[in-house]
Amino acid sequence: MMPRPPFLQLLAVLGLLLSLHACVHEPFWPDGSPIVPIDTGTTEPPDTTTEPPDTVVLPPDTLPGHPCDPDTVYFQRDVLPILVSNCAMSGCHDAATAQEGIVLTSFAQVMASGEVVPGNLDEGDLYEVITEDDPDKIMPPPPATPLTAEQIALIRGWIQQGAQDLSCDEGGGCDTSQVTYTGYIRPILQTYCTGCHSGSSPSGGIDLTTHAQVSAVAATGALYGAIAHETGYAAMPQGGDPLPACRIEQIAAWIRAGTPL
Repeated sequence: MMPRPPFLQLLAVLGLLLSLHACVHEPFWPDGSPIVPIDTGTTEPPDTTTEPPDTVVLPPDTLPGHPCDPDTVYFQRDVLPILVSNCAMSGCHDAATAQEGIVLTSFAQVMASGEVVPGNLDEGDLYEVITEDDPDKIMPPPPATPLTAEQIALIRGWIQQGAQDLSCDEGGGCDTSQVTYTGYIRPILQTYCTGCHSGSSPSGGIDLTTHAQVSAVAATGALYGAIAHETGYAAMPQGGDPLPACRIEQIAAWIRAGTPL
């Protein structure tokens, strides 16, 4: 076969290039419309060396908490309710009265008072006044009921452990199946309420120290209305945060069950 002339070879190459170009087309979506490239503002290739960020956001109730340690005293769970119920009532160390310039309704205010020195029971005045024998110096002052030995032990343990602002997740759900006054309600009221509602002159004339007294208040709707912060009732504990949701549910269950002893 005789070789092709140069101009025929050139024509053959041009024809091949044209046929290849005819095979290239814009990509389409299934409906036939062309895909429009997105201008990213950069000509550099994307970085594929790192993994994409995790954008999954868990609901708050699924986030892991800090389980409670039985050997640790927690300010939010154990100490603050005692202070709010027994010390931060109206006329004493609530925000409105601030007797002697001291407010005891939050961790920041307790520490700002200078009445607590972390790790040292002898330096701060808080532990001294709650353990006083002198009726002119003891806190809460008469006729209020003194703190119980258990309450004093909690405050002592909290100071000795460094007076930290600790909280924890009690977990285990909220047991409302067999709520009794002795097993559940009395300890709740002693922690959050009886500091004000006891003694010879209970706040508002409401005494919450016996089963009969608490049941009578519960029957009027005032007990649940106050702790649930319902309209028309004075929110309790006064000047403090609401009770934990589980405690409110347990009191409601107890009332529904007929306030069993």
